[in-house]
Amino acid sequence: MDQILTIRLYAAGIGIFVGEILGSFDDLLYALVAFVVTDYITGVLRAIVEKKLSSAIGFKGICKKVCIFTLVGVANVLDVHIIGSGCVLRSAVIFFYISNEGISIIENATRIGLPVPQKLQDMILQLQDNNVANKKGEKNK
Repeated sequence: MDQILTIRLYAAGIGIFVGEILGSFDDLLYALVAFVVTDYITGVLRAIVEKKLSSAIGFKGICKKVCIFTLVGVANVLDVHIIGSGCVLRSAVIFFYISNEGISIIENATRIGLPVPQKLQDMILQLQDNNVANKKGEKNK
């Protein structure tokens, strides 16, 4: 019983720490988690279909996903503690990675042989275009 309580306390502590670093678990973060998990799953399925499944490549993919959330945390810390402007930078970083993960999901689905609705492709590409336009606007300031 003591072990279960200890595990729960550690899990709660980790949850509090992660929640503080990443900001609130709002709709944007929920969407990012969904896209990251879906991208990883479709990537594994693609590797199985193409007979290229590799634990080393899978581990590299997990490292990239951890880095995504690390950068969201960095953006959140900058927003809250340095800039003090709410969550503008955090939101921009999340939108950037949602669009990248979305493109990767579409690529994986098409490589598996699944037709992807054009409207979905257009929406993901629009997110990507908005991110590129925002970057250009920031450079011109």
